Amino acid sequence: QVQLVESGGGLVQPGGSLRLSCAVSGGAFSTYTMGWYRQAPGKQRELVARIFSTGSMYHADSVKGRFTISRDNARNTVYLQMNSLKPEDTAVYYCNVFTTIGLSMRDYWGQGTQVTVSS
Repeated sequence: QVQLVESGGGLVQPGGSLRLSCAVSGGAFSTYTMGWYRQAPGKQRELVARIFSTGSMYHADSVKGRFTISRDNARNTVYLQMNSLKPEDTAVYYCNVFTTIGLSMRDYWGQGTQVTVSS
């Protein structure tokens, strides 16, 4: 039922900024834990940031101070503001929904958006 569509990726120079968006449809967005993950070539997918239904958030050490996750419940959208981008940030970025139904956990994923940081 839940569908996620990422946008905002592209090519940016080191030190530049990019804002990713993830539009969510088909569920109770305000109750979801939302996340941004990324996968670089030859590496495992890693968690970048999470924001919970309470508004509290988590950022990985590698992006802390540079990236900020936020959500707009009125628009069913989660954002990732990326500043001071580095070449090591190059990856496909995926939006994620985590929720529970009874005792079951459910994950939903977007198709990803490419971020390339290069001079």
